[in-house]
Amino acid sequence: MTQRHPISGNVHSIKVETEVPTRMRDGTVLYADVVRPDASGRFPVILQRTPYDKRAGRAAMGLEAINLATHGYAVVTQDCRGRFSSEGEWNPFFDEIQDGYDTVEWCAAQPWSNGKVGMFGGSYVGATQWLAAIARPPSLVAISPRITSSNYYEGWTYVGGALAWGFASSWTMGNLAAANIETIRRNKEIPQSMVQSLVTSVDQMDEPFKTLPLRNLPGLNRDLAPYFYDWISHPTYDDYWRRIAIEERHNQVTVPSFNSGGWFDIFLGGTLKNYVGMRAKGTTPGARDARLLIGPWYHGPHGSIAGDYYFGAGAADVAVDLAGRQVRFFNHWLKGQDDGYSREAPVRIFVMGDNVWRTENEWPLARAQNVNFYLQSGGRANTLNGDGLLSRDLPGASQSPDSFLYDPRNPVPTRGGGLCCNAIFLPGGSYDQRPVEARADVLCYTTPPLAVDTEVTGPITVTLYASSSAPDTDFTAKLVDVCPAPDHCVHGLTDGIIRARYRNSTTGAAAPLTPGRVEKYTIDLVSTANVFKKGHSIRVDISSSNFPRFDRNLNTGKEGWQDAEIRVAQQTIFHSAEYPSHITLPVIPRN
Repeated sequence: MTQRHPISGNVHSIKVETEVPTRMRDGTVLYADVVRPDASGRFPVILQRTPYDKRAGRAAMGLEAINLATHGYAVVTQDCRGRFSSEGEWNPFFDEIQDGYDTVEWCAAQPWSNGKVGMFGGSYVGATQWLAAIARPPSLVAISPRITSSNYYEGWTYVGGALAWGFASSWTMGNLAAANIETIRRNKEIPQSMVQSLVTSVDQMDEPFKTLPLRNLPGLNRDLAPYFYDWISHPTYDDYWRRIAIEERHNQVTVPSFNSGGWFDIFLGGTLKNYVGMRAKGTTPGARDARLLIGPWYHGPHGSIAGDYYFGAGAADVAVDLAGRQVRFFNHWLKGQDDGYSREAPVRIFVMGDNVWRTENEWPLARAQNVNFYLQSGGRANTLNGDGLLSRDLPGASQSPDSFLYDPRNPVPTRGGGLCCNAIFLPGGSYDQRPVEARADVLCYTTPPLAVDTEVTGPITVTLYASSSAPDTDFTAKLVDVCPAPDHCVHGLTDGIIRARYRNSTTGAAAPLTPGRVEKYTIDLVSTANVFKKGHSIRVDISSSNFPRFDRNLNTGKEGWQDAEIRVAQQTIFHSAEYPSHITLPVIPRN
């Protein structure tokens, strides 16, 4: 079907073709919509391969596609294999390599194409770009991945060895299985009772989150989502995950990339790693000319509000002209137009606290000074009202450690952060942490009010010396900005987790704990860009759970996906001259 839609005041009127067949090398037919200039001639193509139903954009015909088409591009939006209109059965990640290659070359061969192809889109649609790029189709010229990852184990399905449970379960049940149920039923016998069970679970997601063992997630089974059971049965970074790891193949990518993401996005770490990896390892000058833009956004609308925190009108993607910057990126690489693009700084970040956009020449920032802030207390750091202190001074030799009980039946609840994919049960962004910090199983370490504005921009890690009464457990950390009166805000900036049995590595065999022995843990808090204003305080929260963002460690040493036994663990955090637990913050000198 072809429709014509005149667009006034722009470069081109457009035409739309729907359900255009594209045949893959194995004969499977995938279907695409094409939005292109209603004019003679050949145009560069921009491709989006999505598992989320290309028809969803037809009500407005996809505003992003329209914007690109009116600027002189043919825009192809294709349903991935086994998704919605397309044939076959979906095998996420693995089929996108060859299907991406085949579709890029199909785009290049069309009579309305000039043979140059770019790709765009976010989240999994960003994954389809990177997976195509590592296959190096000859006609692929540039990619613009947003809010996406560099590794589908670390930073996507798992974090620090812990399963990203809230994401993995809600994404699979809602966005992947329930949304695509008619196509699944086209290929398999799925009774209506199974469909109803799935829908009920999606509507009451807070209950399925509590499932033990994890493989018994109600409403889901291998007929609906076989890949989910593969994910949870591969809890280490093994060959299953390595076959699709982008960050291990940056040196195979030949095309430039415009990487954009958010400080509260679930895939922030991957976005940053893709930028850094391409700048260092890209195989061509263009590939090494990667670009990066990070806003104060979560995995959702790129607006001025993330969670319950307002960053000002200038924080929104429209204020920084994200869509226009993408067009300029494609104009440069697909049309050879240079309106100053080549002279621009490669990095643009939103610095929270000051709430301003700033350009930089690199990431991480070369001028950052890594400063250790040490955990200290008199042994009563429990809750925000405890005596926990965060200080640049090394702790004394005889400080009393802090302790708490971690009971998996009553885990610390998730309150914002890098979350996806259920805005009702997993709202992402920056939220007031005081309800969480009132718990006795949360240790709070806080600086005195700052005498000057203190900017923290870059990668953050927590080094923790701790013991547990259990053979396995988790430790979590969170960086928090504490505001003075009258605001009294306590908003979370970034967090992380480490699963004790994978404290040394997630690539090999688990290393059980010896109960009571002090071990060293490194917790990756990814990155942030925040100015802790004068009078504010920097706080670090330490605990053993952040649920359902991460699955609960049951403290038994057994895999939670196949076991339901629970033990309570006595956790002890050490901070002394011998065990100097600390957070390392990249402090930016300010005039």
